[in-house]
Amino acid sequence: MKNLTIAGRLTKNAETRDVGSDRVTSFSVAVDDRQGKEKGTLFFDASLWGKRGDSLAPHLTKGSSVTVSGDLGTREHNGKTYLTIRVADVTLQGGKVAATGGEGVAFKKADGSVGRYDLSDDIPF
Repeated sequence: MKNLTIAGRLTKNAETRDVGSDRVTSFSVAVDDRQGKEKGTLFFDASLWGKRGDSLAPHLTKGSSVTVSGDLGTREHNGKTYLTIRVADVTLQGGKVAATGGEGVAFKKADGSVGRYDLSDDIPF
């Protein structure tokens, strides 16, 4: 296995589709490569399989910052080679977090509405 961890921004909203008897959530991550005059961008096509993709898809919106780790691969299409990553773990970095009063952290959903992560101390460990 070629494990890779990348941090970058989503280039578009995640899309979930049925593939046989399973579901896959696909998204693309742009990662800055180098700085200064040599600056460039690497693009990774990411795929997250199963129920986790369904639950994360509304939060994986264009411009959001994420850290992704998983198995590195490539695919060929029309003579071009694309970098791929089969996602094992996703961490939302909060690139589009909206601050509001009260306990918890608000975030903007793909449909434009605001949701809230509850950060209360009721954690059972």
